[in-house]
Amino acid sequence: MFRIPKHIGVIPDGNRRWAKKNGLRKEDGYEYGLTPGLQLLRAAKKSGVQELTYYGFTVDNCKRPKAQVNAFSKACVEAVRLMESEDVVISVTGNTKSSCFPEELLSYTSHEDKADCPKVAMRVNLLVNYGWEWDMKNGWASQNISRIDMVIRWGGMCRLSGFLPIQTVYSDLYIVKELWPDYREEHFEKALQWYQKQDVTLGG
Repeated sequence: MFRIPKHIGVIPDGNRRWAKKNGLRKEDGYEYGLTPGLQLLRAAKKSGVQELTYYGFTVDNCKRPKAQVNAFSKACVEAVRLMESEDVVISVTGNTKSSCFPEELLSYTSHEDKADCPKVAMRVNLLVNYGWEWDMKNGWASQNISRIDMVIRWGGMCRLSGFLPIQTVYSDLYIVKELWPDYREEHFEKALQWYQKQDVTLGG
């Protein structure tokens, strides 16, 4: 019987590289990451995952060219709109005081108590204009997000890039070589299979 991780973190990397590889502008890649995000959500929900956290964009990402900042900001807004129809509880965490934070997502930042959330619904967290230093300096602003069992990162890079340092303290990290817009469900299935072989002791 599969041991399903309760909470999975997702780092959807490689949008810009994918765009360049396909003869597009770098900022065009983010739009092609929307469908994969929805497909992964459905696969995770079907598998019994209780909570899913996507890395949207970081405070540091906002140093990129304006066209790219506008593109990934718009993609995050559209991602939330797409996920709303999936019977999930959506929560957005990030620095709302910055001009880089999309106003359209402000209403999703009022984190409700987990006890008040429908038990049958899957929780989906989206990190928008998030930074680990911002998180720590603001009294662990992401404390509404639970501990993460496994992090799956697309794009081949083997690092967390500041992704929720407290919640990932005991996370298993699975790397997918393919770029995020090239997502296939078999990537997720192989990640779950790999997770079965990990010795989860939480330090004990």
